[in-house]
Amino acid sequence: MENLLSSLPQTLGAEAFESIIEASHVRIERIVSRGHTSPDYGWYDQEEHEWILVLEGAGTVLFEQGPEIHLKKGDHLTIPAHARHRVSWTDPETVTVWLAVFYR
Repeated sequence: MENLLSSLPQTLGAEAFESIIEASHVRIERIVSRGHTSPDYGWYDQEEHEWILVLEGAGTVLFEQGPEIHLKKGDHLTIPAHARHRVSWTDPETVTVWLAVFYR
């Protein structure tokens, strides 16, 4: 048995991505942020749908066509495939732990 909120990185020079499960039609990741945002190179435009859940902390997801959605502990959001988006803010004062489920 494992706990998604244990073994969190003590220092975060960059966001930490950890694969939890990978199968042919689904991928689950734990993402740990602290003041991190998406890379400056552009928008995520994914082949898969993505469902995200904030387990700890808070973050904001900005869609290219709007809106900007603020998520806090317990909030979840579905991002359809090819919905161009980016993380525009995560709490710099506390760790934000996301659970991301990618599926086709």
